[in-house]
Amino acid sequence: MAEQIITESTVSLDVNAGNDPAAVISYLAESLGAAGRTTDPADLTRGALAREAKSATGLPGGIAIPHARAASVTEASLAMARLSEKVDFGAPDGPADLVFLIAAPEGGASEHMKLLSSLARALVRPDFVEALRSAPDDAQVIALVNEAIDPAAKPASTVAVTKPAAATSAPVADDQSGDRPSIVAITACPTGIAHTYMAADALKYAAERAGVDFAVETQGSSATTPFASDVIANADAVIFATDVGVKGKERFHGKPVIASGVKRAINEPDTMIAEAVAAAKNPNAAVVTAGDGADASDATPEGGVGLGKQLQQALMTGVSYMIPFVAAGGLLIALAFLPFLGGYEIANTNLDPDGALNDGQFIALNNSLWDLPAGGLGQYIGAVLFAVGGLAMSMLVPALAGYISFAIADRPGIAPGFVAGLVSVQVGASFIGGLIGGLIAGVVCLWISRLPLPQWARGLMPVVIIPLLGSMVIGVLLYMLLGKPLAWVTDQMTDGLNSMSGGSAIILGIVLGLMMCFDLGGPVNKAAYLFATTGLAVGTTAQLEIMAAVMCAGMVPPLAMALATVLRPGLFTEPERENGKAAWLLGASFISEGAIPFAAVDPLRVIPSMMAGGALSGALIMAFGVTQRAPHGGIFVFFTMNNWLLFLVSLAAGTVLSAVLVIAAKQWHTSRAALTVPAYEPVAA
Repeated sequence: MAEQIITESTVSLDVNAGNDPAAVISYLAESLGAAGRTTDPADLTRGALAREAKSATGLPGGIAIPHARAASVTEASLAMARLSEKVDFGAPDGPADLVFLIAAPEGGASEHMKLLSSLARALVRPDFVEALRSAPDDAQVIALVNEAIDPAAKPASTVAVTKPAAATSAPVADDQSGDRPSIVAITACPTGIAHTYMAADALKYAAERAGVDFAVETQGSSATTPFASDVIANADAVIFATDVGVKGKERFHGKPVIASGVKRAINEPDTMIAEAVAAAKNPNAAVVTAGDGADASDATPEGGVGLGKQLQQALMTGVSYMIPFVAAGGLLIALAFLPFLGGYEIANTNLDPDGALNDGQFIALNNSLWDLPAGGLGQYIGAVLFAVGGLAMSMLVPALAGYISFAIADRPGIAPGFVAGLVSVQVGASFIGGLIGGLIAGVVCLWISRLPLPQWARGLMPVVIIPLLGSMVIGVLLYMLLGKPLAWVTDQMTDGLNSMSGGSAIILGIVLGLMMCFDLGGPVNKAAYLFATTGLAVGTTAQLEIMAAVMCAGMVPPLAMALATVLRPGLFTEPERENGKAAWLLGASFISEGAIPFAAVDPLRVIPSMMAGGALSGALIMAFGVTQRAPHGGIFVFFTMNNWLLFLVSLAAGTVLSAVLVIAAKQWHTSRAALTVPAYEPVAA
């Protein structure tokens, strides 16, 4: 299988392929196109450049490994250039003269992924790299690569490549001393092809030099073999060298952690091992650092994970855990509005604090199944669904705050976070209070977890001490200090929206549409939604129009992104296209969060495009006078509208506008990037 990865037609020795990464990548992509490995070299080039824009692929030792998955790639392939003029790929020690373009098909076979990952691991070995530099011809390079990815296929002419020996000057712990530390590591990168495995081997060799016991779990494209429970139990410290979320992170609860971007493990493996050993001896020495400059805008001057990045990760975690409550509660309420169940009149029925519906409104839930009210079984079931959906929706703020805190302080932060959300609702601070309260709760719990305590007390930290003190601190802060000011901010936002009703109805529709699409389920979105839903109890025509504008605008982002992935799939990655399929249902169900996966990776082009479509939909709804009596449900509650056809017209207009704008923005960006890529004639096979 090894000869299927690289051929003489995809190897170029001592060539001048250009003076920047875009030129070199284009050159290598053309060679793969000439070899029949990709049907569209330009598409492969765009994919590799997009990956390069996220994080430079230059490595220490004059190596670069640009890589990409692309639909145009027919089989997992490798193109290699030994450059006569070095090109800067962002490595910490200077430009590269050995460049490997790894091209993987979308959904590539696991065996091919294993071969490509084997090559990536070989590139951390200095002797292998030196052998490539001194290879006299293409055949020798292919032989070296084939041996690296498939040692069983070693030909007679292959130059011997051996694993590097541990550095003789490195301190090695005495195996008989009983003090040999044990370190485990997780490595993972977004594509799971190269950096994942290079980081794993770089850490392994560093551990050998340091004389520590070491085990690594690679969470990449190849099959992952999780750690055995005893390996984790015996570990003194953990290294997370990842650019994506760690699968099974909860397995390491209570262990000191050294966390970093994956490239730092490649560039500074000895430093990370030393930090892990120090953390094993003193858990308070554990550090978290980005180390790779993945997001310069969020990085601190010292290279640590920036405050902006940490806040974004925490907020996204809170939103992701809140979405199921939105979906379950909203759809239960929508089902309750069906004509043969509760009917839309149930939207005008308020819940008592004890959860029962007010007497004289519609139906009393305290009636038993065998003592049905006059409405019969259908109305009774509708009332039950409405009540259950309302309770689920009432958990939005606590769930948001609870899991924001969880993202910062892990499981000990859940209880204080939920307390922050519940108190925010109680004092009227709503979503703004939940956001700020969840962040404060997480920070407080994280600080408490780092207090130096005797060993007997550390076992009580996650289940007693942190939840108790964290809940106490955040509860007191919200009740006595922050609650009223945050409630005032919420009231001011609501009053500001109310002041725009009446003669400024179309302007109000534009403002509500912009708010619904600004943060896709965040505090601004929820403020607009809360403004609309609280008006349902009043039941005036103006309030019902506001509800229709909010729902229509909120449906635009996921539907627009779903449409864009269908119209121009080449502008989106495979995961984004999969998210686009799910976004059809999420948008139809009025779940704006369905567009978050797109906005999170490309906010500057996605969010403004969504806001434009939302503003158009909101304005049209107000101009047409469409009313909506249901607070949630999307297409499932069309029967609660006075004119569902005009609602669909407004929705379609906003969806098409947003889809066209996001495609244009992405196409414009791609076109500008393409202008920097020199055109090359296909390399002869």
